[in-house]
Amino acid sequence: MAGPVVLGAGGLLVLVIGSVLFKRARGRNRSAGERRSKDRHEAAQKREPPVDIGDTVTVAISEFTDHHSGERRAVGKVEGFVVFVEDVPDDCEVTDPIRISILSFNRGHTSATARYLEAA
Repeated sequence: MAGPVVLGAGGLLVLVIGSVLFKRARGRNRSAGERRSKDRHEAAQKREPPVDIGDTVTVAISEFTDHHSGERRAVGKVEGFVVFVEDVPDDCEVTDPIRISILSFNRGHTSATARYLEAA
């Protein structure tokens, strides 16, 4: 019985080493889009947001997303800074310009939450 246990341990060792090497190689082979996204996220963490809480701005809706609460949120950008907009009417569509009021920032100040005010 000692033979199969040693072989099993050797096989496990090979599997662990292979897994580590695969993950390392996969990390180096990220797509250009994944690298750009990571770079933008890191840059966003280092800069001050271009808006303040209470600011009223106009943004174009770039897409819609579902919040974890189940509510549909519009996504807009202010100088590349992502803003998630709540209370957007159902008749709003992507590319529509809307007026919003900034409510809060996420923990890292890399995005903000805003409230829909009116169509712009």
